[in-house]
Amino acid sequence: MKYGIAVDLGATYLRVVAGYRDGSFIARIVEKTNLREGPDAISRQIIKLIRRICVENKLKTEDAVGIGVGAFGPQDPVRGGISKPANAPYEFIPVREPLTEEFKVPVEVMNDCAVAAIGERFYGAGRGIDNFVYITISTGIGAGVYVDGRMLLGKDGNAHEIGHIVVDYEGRLICGCGKRGHWEAYCSGRNIPNYARLIIEEEKLMRRFEESYLYKVTSGKLEEITAKNIYDGAKAGDQLCKYLVNRVGKINAMGVASAINVYDPSVVILGGAVVLNNVEEVLTPIRTQFRDYIVNREAEVRVTPLGGDVVLYGALAMAFNLHKKG
Repeated sequence: MKYGIAVDLGATYLRVVAGYRDGSFIARIVEKTNLREGPDAISRQIIKLIRRICVENKLKTEDAVGIGVGAFGPQDPVRGGISKPANAPYEFIPVREPLTEEFKVPVEVMNDCAVAAIGERFYGAGRGIDNFVYITISTGIGAGVYVDGRMLLGKDGNAHEIGHIVVDYEGRLICGCGKRGHWEAYCSGRNIPNYARLIIEEEKLMRRFEESYLYKVTSGKLEEITAKNIYDGAKAGDQLCKYLVNRVGKINAMGVASAINVYDPSVVILGGAVVLNNVEEVLTPIRTQFRDYIVNREAEVRVTPLGGDVVLYGALAMAFNLHKKG
């Protein structure tokens, strides 16, 4: 029976799945991504895991129809790989060519957020919907966008860097990209602690901090605050944590509203670890505040039903070439 190979290539974890056209998974393997041994080490690791998954599940390589890869960026669509990534000291990480040479099947590589949107389109909350935006709030913030049934890509395949819209014209926080005032600098899992410290210091909330859940779990060290601490405290009813979660939620509402204003979707689908681990705490401030910022007709805001596998579903659809047929 024909099967496809789906690869979710993250800067931290590499996940490989074999699956069928209907979206059912045969098997999966997860490893830490090898960013230490040179730019070619990643493609060798992917090849090794694909070979392993085929051997362990008695899959014939000649029955594979293709390989879809959702990868961290920035993307180089011409060469089929990752160009000057912030997470690794390499000019270019090749992906498409080594896999094509090894397996002799079509290989497609795209930005992981765009691939997640493809997953929603064929297996998730975007089925039957021509206009939707998928937004991931995780270590970073990114998006994939369908307009009139077509995926938006742009000249370099990076038309969906929504985490880098400006939400603070004063630019008080610096984004991981080196620019100021970006949504990701305030509301990504990596940067929420920076925003929390900024609020505590600017608004002179040290007394509240000393009386809060955060003070206990950080031994009073502002620099030890994590996004998890903040959301856990909010769930436990801590007033400072609830305040910080609402402030983060306000900027998230601005970001979602910007997506609605720019792309005019019917649905905005949210995913990523920050969302999936704190659904109500993330979703409620967005749903209660995004209307304050939209000019287009309101869109439904919902959480992905595909969970943390959304990129794998999209990569599987790519392996079967569904995104170019439907």
